[in-house]
Amino acid sequence: MPASPTSPPTGGPRDRPTGSGAGEKGLKSGALGLLSSVCIGLASTAPAYSLAATLGIVVVGVGLQAPVVTVLAFIPMLLIAYAYKELNAADPDCGTTFTWAARAFGPRTGWMGGWGIVVADVIVMANLAQIAGVYGFRLVGLDSLADSRVWTATAGVVWIVLMTAICYVGIELSATLQRRLLAVEVVMLVAFSVTALVKAYGSAAPPTAIPVDASWFNPFNVPSTSAFTAGMLAAVFIYWGWDTAVSVNEETADSARTPGRAAVISTVLLLLIYVLVATSAQSFAGVGADGIGLGNPAHSGDVLSGLGDAVFGTTGIGAVLSRLLILMVLTSAAASTQTTILPTARTTFSMATHRAIPTGFARVHPRHRTPTWSTVAMGLASIAFYVLLTAISGNVLADSIASVGLGIAFYYGLTGFACVWYYRRVLTRSVRDFVFKGVLPLVGGLMLLYFFAYGAFDVYADPDYGATSIDLPGVGRVGGVTVIGLGALLLGAVLMLVQRVVQGSWFRHPDVPVSAADPASAP
Repeated sequence: MPASPTSPPTGGPRDRPTGSGAGEKGLKSGALGLLSSVCIGLASTAPAYSLAATLGIVVVGVGLQAPVVTVLAFIPMLLIAYAYKELNAADPDCGTTFTWAARAFGPRTGWMGGWGIVVADVIVMANLAQIAGVYGFRLVGLDSLADSRVWTATAGVVWIVLMTAICYVGIELSATLQRRLLAVEVVMLVAFSVTALVKAYGSAAPPTAIPVDASWFNPFNVPSTSAFTAGMLAAVFIYWGWDTAVSVNEETADSARTPGRAAVISTVLLLLIYVLVATSAQSFAGVGADGIGLGNPAHSGDVLSGLGDAVFGTTGIGAVLSRLLILMVLTSAAASTQTTILPTARTTFSMATHRAIPTGFARVHPRHRTPTWSTVAMGLASIAFYVLLTAISGNVLADSIASVGLGIAFYYGLTGFACVWYYRRVLTRSVRDFVFKGVLPLVGGLMLLYFFAYGAFDVYADPDYGATSIDLPGVGRVGGVTVIGLGALLLGAVLMLVQRVVQGSWFRHPDVPVSAADPASAP
């Protein structure tokens, strides 16, 4: 990739090179090692928060098959993680899918890939903010405020502002906070799972308890194809986020290798955590639609807060652990909020340095060495969408989770296809190249393409699906999840056309080579 003159970074985009190598854009290179990268990948996924927000939705859709759906959702995630690993080795650019899709398919596809990241992250911020608001009030015993849409929305906005400020200050502060929050989170999840299993098999087991059964891991017992697809899109969400470890590649030591390794390690660790928690929670609470049952619609967007007291008890050490569980979900949301802002800010930052969006988004803080306008813009966009969704949605938690699944499937799937096409000339060079640069990314991309298409145009389009439906002129009532998910992506297509008219240098003369890897140089 051609680079412009290498004057020191001063905060303006024209003072820095436009190359994609680590440190060339003015970010703080070498700030993160493998451990920090893995922690950022795990923390961005936010196991506790993801389970709290998603496990009930999965159970409502697939019943006792929730554990196997959790396992199956891991497969496309691992396959796409290998696509990220291989593409990052060739081009460790913090724009990730934006840059890689542009290299493979051209500037327009690359632009939409970058927009897909922005869409998914902005939508999920509404869910994160809602969870943070609810759990923040419950932590201090203000349950009445936790049930108020106005108060939780206000607390959610404050939460976004606070996390945006931390990301603005610096990547090292964010990474340090991630490691500490993640340690508490994993310990509490293991404690919750072990306690739930012990009680489920004990003499004082709750009436909802059911023994773990091998049939829970049989995918052919899922009620229907539509239920399977909805469950998979929801379960894909709980793995989403490990790509943040790759988005901070230009601030990572050994940027061509470490981020990709961290992405793969993160997905494997997540599988172990999710299978343990999903199985133990289901064994303890069952899948009934009443009380603490995981199938209770009233708790579909937040199952852990209702299970804490039941698993740990309400007196003595049990009461303390129950509060710690609430704190854990809150800190998990904090970690995920931070690591949702990080990749979006770096995606728009990369797009700006390549002149694909206004160059103001490429500004870097002279002392903190973090994207300035990109970080602030992410916070403001998240607040605006959160307030809008709160106003129109009957269930912010459920609708935002389902909508973000479409954005995830879109840009993850695109990354898989970009990997195959970019490396198409070297796939026959060795068995390893054929498998890791071709077969695995292609299968992952095809799986996500199927879930995206079937989910958007069949499952989610049903006006009876979810908590919101919208009357579209000339179309009629359509499920709110499809309108939000597809509408956000279509908005990106409109903005791309506007950007091409206003500042079209990226579309006419992209500064990334649009070609397949050279067999002699491809890693």
